[in-house]
Amino acid sequence: MAVGARSGRDEGEERPDDDAVAREAEEGEGEATAQAHRSFWKELPLLVGIALLLALLIKTFLVQAFSIPSDSMQNTLQRGDRVLVDKLTPWFGSEPERGEVVVFHDPLNWLSGEPTPEPNFVQTVLSKIGLMPSADEKDLIKRTIAIGGDTVECKKGGPVVVNGKPLDEPYIFPGNTPCDDMPFGPITVPKGKIWVMGDHRQNSQDSRYHMQDSTQGFVPVDKVVGRAVVVAWPLNRWSTLPVPDTFDQPGINNQAAANALGLGASGLAPVGLGPAALGLTGAVPLVMWRRRRLTSGRTAG
Repeated sequence: MAVGARSGRDEGEERPDDDAVAREAEEGEGEATAQAHRSFWKELPLLVGIALLLALLIKTFLVQAFSIPSDSMQNTLQRGDRVLVDKLTPWFGSEPERGEVVVFHDPLNWLSGEPTPEPNFVQTVLSKIGLMPSADEKDLIKRTIAIGGDTVECKKGGPVVVNGKPLDEPYIFPGNTPCDDMPFGPITVPKGKIWVMGDHRQNSQDSRYHMQDSTQGFVPVDKVVGRAVVVAWPLNRWSTLPVPDTFDQPGINNQAAANALGLGASGLAPVGLGPAALGLTGAVPLVMWRRRRLTSGRTAG
């Protein structure tokens, strides 16, 4: 008997339903998508918590944004600018340097009577998560002119002079003078303090205007929040805030030369020669007179 050829599958075997397979695949994908959505909403609070923690750490140790509330630093900074302040380097013992723009806590009611600006919605949110200071915080921004041990002065009609070196200050607001509205000095800055001035000199209640209070116009280094390094907003004003070249001139670090005049580190000092220089001036004629007497006595003998 001839045997017929086989078709390749056993008779009676059922073919799978392609539509059923597709439905099962779609149901599996749907369940996976639903699980992914549920997982996302469960993890969202954790992600928000981590983001807030990172924001707090950044604000505390690295960088913080500050809004400029006044015109005292024009034209370097305009009212409404947002600056980023480096808070990291002070943690490693770094202190403000001459020429740096710094943010510092109010030393002693320097902002007394000044209106507190009303924050907008964005500022409120950013202050809540720590990326901007609260509107209740009393902070100022000025330029560091002299540091601990420096002798600084400014006479009417003249430039600011640090350790005997006059400053060329192109950053001063156009039409302003270095200090004609409030001349001062010479003053020697105590260790651990800085002397600050605004770039808009005739519109800045800076160190010069607080020489008679208990701070004597000095800002303690431990009150400094950090150095302003970048104007971050608005975008069309984005720029860095470098130290001007005038603070790098030769000899400006020579505090000893200024101190040789006898200016005390306690604050205000009179204009003119210090006690050491006056003593030397008086001693020279006495020594010369004594030498002439001794010489004449030996000649006569």
